[in-house]
Amino acid sequence: MVLDEGGAFLTEADLVRLVEGKSVFYTATTYTDYLRVQQEIRLVRKYASQVTVVTYDHSSYVLRLLGLYFYLLFHRLSKYDVVFVGFAPQLILPFWRFKFRDVSVISDFFISFYDTLVNDRKKFGAHSIVAKLLFWLDCRTVKQSDFIIADTKTHAEYFHKTFLAGRQRTCVVYLEADPRYYYPRQNAKPKYLQDKFVVLYFGSVIPLQGVDVVVRAAELTADLEAVHFVLIGPLSSAQKEVLNRNNNVTHLDWVTQHELADWISFSDLCLAGHFNDEIDKAKNTIPGKAYIYEAMGKLIVLGDNPANRERYPKRYEKVRFVQMGSAEALNKIITEESGYSDE
Repeated sequence: MVLDEGGAFLTEADLVRLVEGKSVFYTATTYTDYLRVQQEIRLVRKYASQVTVVTYDHSSYVLRLLGLYFYLLFHRLSKYDVVFVGFAPQLILPFWRFKFRDVSVISDFFISFYDTLVNDRKKFGAHSIVAKLLFWLDCRTVKQSDFIIADTKTHAEYFHKTFLAGRQRTCVVYLEADPRYYYPRQNAKPKYLQDKFVVLYFGSVIPLQGVDVVVRAAELTADLEAVHFVLIGPLSSAQKEVLNRNNNVTHLDWVTQHELADWISFSDLCLAGHFNDEIDKAKNTIPGKAYIYEAMGKLIVLGDNPANRERYPKRYEKVRFVQMGSAEALNKIITEESGYSDE
């Protein structure tokens, strides 16, 4: 593959032109309800002339993948104009590209296996055999795709330099919140929060999110009686122990999307991040929760990095940027926005 150094990345408008009026087969290896998958299904159904969607919602990822492999084995896909592979195309294209001959292939390269498992979550060493395999899967997927999708220009630039993803084959498509759940509304606060300035954070608690920074910021606000933290996600025992020392904290391991929307609706300040300042991927991506907060019209705290600066405040002005990795800087913003100080 020849690396094209010049030119701008493609946009969502270019992606629309790739599927408009076409017959499209869409698939992904994750749940149909996954945020990015829903966004892509909405797009192809809006613009394509005919759409077939094949996803599996079994609780076991292995069984979802096997179900998709079984479908691909016994169905002819050459009748479509476009094959659109959503979440984790690395598990499909390197093994099934022969099924897509003479068909234009679009892959959502939302997640690099190598970057996620080696650089972000540090599951494998950079020079290990597994790391080399993951790198090969990423490169092979890029090479076998006619077009790939990235979630930010900063991330696209990383893919361009690392996996030789051509600029004129890479569409930058920002995430969107699911409008079925997330839209502006003002729910009444629960009685115990009615006189509180509510600060909310939710997440899956993966390393790049920097949840320890949020937990430490909550600890720093322990003496601010008017501030109440709501943290939603599977925190570690050590993190829970820190929060238990603060009476002004509500922690929930998990909520439904409907419940999450309710919590967000009556929060005064919503923390998006990313807050980890040691993982490069945290600086290349805009957290999905930022789009949810934006859709609900909330005041957002974002990590100060190039990816977040791509979109904010140009596309949405109700934001505060904070130094990544600094609980003290985050606490300062919380104190300022609450209008309350322990001094």
